[in-house]
Amino acid sequence: MFKPKLFSILPTYTKNHFIADATSGLILGIVALPLSIAFAIASGVSPEKGLYTAIIGGFLVSALGGSRVQIAGPTGAFVVILYGIVQKYGIEGLTIATLLAGIFLIIMGLVRLGSIIKFIPHPVVVGFTSGIALIIFSSQVKDILGLKIGTVPPDFIEKWMLYAQNFSSVNIASTVIGLGSVVLIITWQRFIKKIPGSLIALIAATVAVQVLGLNVETIGSRFGQIPSSFPMPSFPHINLAIVKELFQPALTIAILGAIEALLSAVVADGMIGTKHRSNTELIAQGIANIASPIFGGIPATGAIARTATNIKNGGRTPIAGMIHSVTLLLIMLFFGRWATLIPLPALSAILVIVAYNMSEWRSFRSLMNSPKSDIAVLLVTFGLTVLVDLTVAIEIGLLLAVFLFMRQMISVTNVGVISREINDDEQSDDPNSIDKRNVPEGVDVFEINGPFFFGAAYKFREAMELVSAQPKVRIIRMRNVPAIDSTGLQTLTEVYENCKKNGIAFIISDIHTQPLVTIQRSGFLEEIGEENVPGDIDESLNRAREILGLPKVEGQIQ
Repeated sequence: MFKPKLFSILPTYTKNHFIADATSGLILGIVALPLSIAFAIASGVSPEKGLYTAIIGGFLVSALGGSRVQIAGPTGAFVVILYGIVQKYGIEGLTIATLLAGIFLIIMGLVRLGSIIKFIPHPVVVGFTSGIALIIFSSQVKDILGLKIGTVPPDFIEKWMLYAQNFSSVNIASTVIGLGSVVLIITWQRFIKKIPGSLIALIAATVAVQVLGLNVETIGSRFGQIPSSFPMPSFPHINLAIVKELFQPALTIAILGAIEALLSAVVADGMIGTKHRSNTELIAQGIANIASPIFGGIPATGAIARTATNIKNGGRTPIAGMIHSVTLLLIMLFFGRWATLIPLPALSAILVIVAYNMSEWRSFRSLMNSPKSDIAVLLVTFGLTVLVDLTVAIEIGLLLAVFLFMRQMISVTNVGVISREINDDEQSDDPNSIDKRNVPEGVDVFEINGPFFFGAAYKFREAMELVSAQPKVRIIRMRNVPAIDSTGLQTLTEVYENCKKNGIAFIISDIHTQPLVTIQRSGFLEEIGEENVPGDIDESLNRAREILGLPKVEGQIQ
């Protein structure tokens, strides 16, 4: 279950591997510097906490994770939920929520939820991802325009109303630096791929502000100095009351982290032709999110953009991610004081680009041409993410997707009945159809088509009510039933009990593996008798004839 990729590659690790990993890790450390700081500030915490996260979380995910090339750290997916937690519960509340999220992630990995999480409906993922992107963009308007506003409210509508009211306080210098950085990043990325445009924009903006003496807010002017030492571990005071309050936000952090990490791992697999270990990855993510807040960090997860950068620069083993973390540590220890000169509008410009990249507007537009159920899930999830709360959005989005899917399954599940009293005049082209068989007098056959679950059980009961005459033998044909749940099993049990009460023989025909295992484990198979569960319809009809005292028939097709 827990098999880190690092341990698998070490026996065959070579000098050439190390050179490639070291090169990629050094580049990644430089790339991660501005992103780690920007995501920390956007989450409502001081910039060094983003660095602590990338150093501790990034190192542990690489060392213990289930992917060869995963790069972890703070990401945009967390910004919304983290900002809300900080505003309501403070830094200590965020620390506790992150610890809880780490525990949830470890549990997810231990109970093998790694493969299940990957099947979260696409409209839900696109809906909340696009919503997060819009919120991230909205949160950067203040700094990129240099608006003279104190605390920006978390509510989306209130935020934009406040922007409108204070638009006259726009700082021209901040606006030029911010918008200029956006243009520089976009232009640079079009022509030069090796060196990240975000780093070039930061350097250019910092030099411009310092040389020209522009009145632009910097990291140092708002947050003070970035520590040049690594913090000692510290444990928050935890009580049951705060755990109860933070349970739901922590679960949201865990789910978001799991989705983004596994999505990043899947993308990486496609790029290098490998296969990650999803449950190991979740356990590693959990360990990282327990360690990160203890050393002053915030939640960490796999970052798709940084993972892709790692691959493009030659990284092929977890060593690259570990070197990326060490690089960040060295930068913080020896060059941290220079980071305080970075203008906040330039960091906001980076986050604007991040928001655009994660908006998935092409997927959003494509989904608007999907079935109405998918559109409904997409718009509800998006709207709730932006206007209400990310936690609520995920819960409602998933529930809506489940209910709509269940509705679709109900619509494709049907029950047909064939007896001597009720016959279908239209002959089927199916050679295994019951209408091509000689059904003895006193026998009725019910055929279930589709999953036999709680949403479709009522159709079975309704079909049985159509038959007024009591047969001597009742055959339940399940050749098109791929799965059955406890409600479906209970319905079958009720039918059997009713048959036994009225002296009607009960036969199950053409049953598949999953339903067969289910009735076997429940003891229902033993109760009705294995002789009453023949392999196919011909054997079932002959079993009915045996019960009725009639001779068996070979070659039943009419």
